[in-house]
Amino acid sequence: MKKLFALLLAVMMLCVSVAALAEAYPEVKDIDFGGATLYLDYYWNPDPRKAEPTQEEQDRYDFQDWIQETYNVNIVEEQWSDWGGISTELVNFVGAPDGSLRAVVLPPDFVGGPMANGALAAWNGEGALINLEDDFWNDSTVDFMTKSGVVYGVTTGHSEPRGCLYFNKAILEAAGIDWNTVYDMQADGTWTWEAFENMLKQIQKDTDNDGVIDIWGFTGENITLQRNAVFGNGGSFFDYDDEGKLVITAGSDNALEALAWAKDIWENYAWKGEEGANWDYYKDAWKQNFCGFYMYQTYGGFNDQHEFGTDMDDGIDWGVVAVPVGPKGDTYVNVVSDNVWVIPNVYDAETTAKIAYIYSLWHGPVPGYEDDWIGNKYNYTDERGVDETYAMLREPEHCAADKCLYLGSINDVEGSGFLWELPGSTPAELLESKTPVWQGLLDAFNGK
Repeated sequence: MKKLFALLLAVMMLCVSVAALAEAYPEVKDIDFGGATLYLDYYWNPDPRKAEPTQEEQDRYDFQDWIQETYNVNIVEEQWSDWGGISTELVNFVGAPDGSLRAVVLPPDFVGGPMANGALAAWNGEGALINLEDDFWNDSTVDFMTKSGVVYGVTTGHSEPRGCLYFNKAILEAAGIDWNTVYDMQADGTWTWEAFENMLKQIQKDTDNDGVIDIWGFTGENITLQRNAVFGNGGSFFDYDDEGKLVITAGSDNALEALAWAKDIWENYAWKGEEGANWDYYKDAWKQNFCGFYMYQTYGGFNDQHEFGTDMDDGIDWGVVAVPVGPKGDTYVNVVSDNVWVIPNVYDAETTAKIAYIYSLWHGPVPGYEDDWIGNKYNYTDERGVDETYAMLREPEHCAADKCLYLGSINDVEGSGFLWELPGSTPAELLESKTPVWQGLLDAFNGK
């Protein structure tokens, strides 16, 4: 009898839970797709529904079913193309639409061409049914995809933290630095360029007096250091002017100061690998326990398949903080690179508004749930790194999208002929030589 009572009680609680979630569903709008299919197009193969979902997954499935039933629409998630081809697929569709309804996700470095050539519809156009001020929209993506007040692309949720500085606790302690002070400085706003360089000076040493440095200040991705330094000093590489034209801003005092600082730090304190080493030499160097800091992407610290999750040497323990703020910056900055959802510019305003609204439901939060963003991050990174650094760098005020992505990939536009060459030149000289190439890209984007 007790078992039966317990089973009945569990069923009743589940029913109450489901009912509570249903009550939290958004108010129904007067929208009817008439049984049409709406394709959500990815450049990867989206996950199918699980045969044995968790309760949260089942609640999402139930909500998705409600969306389809309520608005008389059949939603199909599909892989439309791959990373390099989906932008072309979109442009071809706009040139020869077949009547299907679509929303498409693009890598951020492929949005520029479609945006400049009128292939993208406005998410905030006439009769819009969404409010882009709502909390679940990604502010940095909305800002990135806004041109002259028109929003051409969105995404939901927080940005993924990107560039950061990992630190080897044992090496800091051996240099007489309590590693907790790095977190403390980040928390109280004193984690600056000067503070970072002072630590590098203290860490780097020739331990056996043979004239060869044995412990280096840091290693890692040079271009990530340079880009984060620019944005963390209140600078940028490209931005809109007062007339709505995209222009070069890498020549500002803030940007040039940051590039000069990054060049100096790299030359004086970075392990740069042996001559002829592979481009990713720094990954092995970090594992070998002779570098105090590691400039890298945050996913290295919580990806099971990456170097943090595979063959790290036994005994290495590390923390993670933001790139320090520059003298002209006002906060720590995470230079983001988030996927962008767009709507082909082939529909009337009413249809576009309906597609945008359904996307906002489908990819928005499930009623009754908060974003479970931590996942497996505690597996490899300490609690302060997760709770303080990762948590902070997700927030909109710490996120900046690089408008370089309108013109192409980071490596092609900012790396080649500019950031990659910085160790052997000066920022001003490289900017002068790179300007004609950049100006040609800008003219194409601006419609000249």
